Amino acid sequence: MTAALAKKEPRKLSREARRGQLIEATIETLAAQGYARTTLTDVARTAGLSHGLVNFHFQTKENLLEETLQFLAEEYRENWTTALAAAGPHPAQQLDALIRADFNPHICETARLNAWCAFWGEAQCRPLYQDKCGANDARYNDMLEDLARRLITEGGYDHDPVLASRVVRVTMEGVWLDMMTSAMRYGPTEAIATVYACVAAFFPRHFSPKGLLTA
Repeated sequence: MTAALAKKEPRKLSREARRGQLIEATIETLAAQGYARTTLTDVARTAGLSHGLVNFHFQTKENLLEETLQFLAEEYRENWTTALAAAGPHPAQQLDALIRADFNPHICETARLNAWCAFWGEAQCRPLYQDKCGANDARYNDMLEDLARRLITEGGYDHDPVLASRVVRVTMEGVWLDMMTSAMRYGPTEAIATVYACVAAFFPRHFSPKGLLTA
């Protein structure tokens, strides 16, 4: 929700919707200013609301940032689990769904990517990240490793599934970073193509650099 809408309808939002609006404003503020420089006043300004209203809902910057990280983590988890549930039963279909989910334009839009980086890059935030995201990360990593193991068995590949899945995962994470920091900016289509180049190197009987080969 934009600041303009907030100003137009200042009293019509439910408590949950208002908190959601402030979390979105926090994401934008983190993207613009980073973790350390973000303040409740900055978030209020981005949302077009008063500092007092932000303070009413979250009390402290730490609470606001914690809930923002929790929101991002849940949004990311829901995105990939939904994509996985909609995919076919074959491990190649499921891996393809995960790759595409990671570059869902809403999930990997600039403000969200920068907000994630703000959390990742702040040393004092790492215990918070592990607390809020560690279990989700472990579940994702286990699932990705299982897909790699199934593809290796089916395709007769000579790979370690732990290392193969790790390389695929860090490639996707690295492409997120590259999308933000590269002088030659590119979007989700090229990002997915980059990941396919990696996946095709491990599973050439299932993927090509252009995408999924088998179902």
